[in-house]
Amino acid sequence: MKARLLCVMLGFFFVSRLLAVEPGPVVSHPVLVSVHGAWAGGWQFKKVATLLEARGYLVYRPSLSGLGEHFNTSSPDIGLATHIDDIVNFILFENLHDVILLGHSYGGMIITAVADRLAARVRRLVYWNAFVPHDGQAVIDLVPNHYAAMFKNLIADDGSVTLPFPIWREAFINDAPLALAEHAYRQLNPHPYASLAEPVRLSRTPAALPMAKSFLNCSEDTALPHSLGWHPRLSEKLGLFRLVQCAGSHELCFTNPTLLGQKIMEAGRD
Repeated sequence: MKARLLCVMLGFFFVSRLLAVEPGPVVSHPVLVSVHGAWAGGWQFKKVATLLEARGYLVYRPSLSGLGEHFNTSSPDIGLATHIDDIVNFILFENLHDVILLGHSYGGMIITAVADRLAARVRRLVYWNAFVPHDGQAVIDLVPNHYAAMFKNLIADDGSVTLPFPIWREAFINDAPLALAEHAYRQLNPHPYASLAEPVRLSRTPAALPMAKSFLNCSEDTALPHSLGWHPRLSEKLGLFRLVQCAGSHELCFTNPTLLGQKIMEAGRD
């Protein structure tokens, strides 16, 4: 009986000691929301997201209306404002804070407007070879005139634009073997033209946005010609920003996702 009582008392002693131990520090995981470019979807960022998640990131990669897994909702009525609302609502409904907001290409139009509306929830903006607009500018205002004319000439009956393969191959994914370029191209969707022509509405310039900003520039990216390129023509509109550069095309997510992941971490860290 005494032995049993002693065991019970020892058990209470050890339990009380365990309960008295202070909890360890809460591990903070960086939260990253990626916003893809035209003709693409959240699927485009899957390999990079896996690498970042292995490094402790929480990665969200929503697809915009009419694109990616939402291609069946495509409509001539989908404009830039629709895509901005997509990401604003995603952040609100997921209740995300301290967000690293990454925009690729056309996605730069979106993250600029989202940051303008949800400034308190965004920790840093990362523009990966992305458009940086001022209030009232549309994508077609920021591309060369012959690109803007080409987009208008390619508008289909459903209001969408399909990127021609030769442009994809030579200007977007010029660092890939042909087989990879063809495989990636087969996954693209037609893009709603209205979103390329609709001006963005901002309450302030990108430079006046209060959060930190980074521009990730891939040096072999010729989706925009270097005479009218991403950096410094567009990046300098950010005011004070961190520049991160690496070799690669506009579609580094396909050709070297490991390098892209490393550079996104450099661009996104404090």
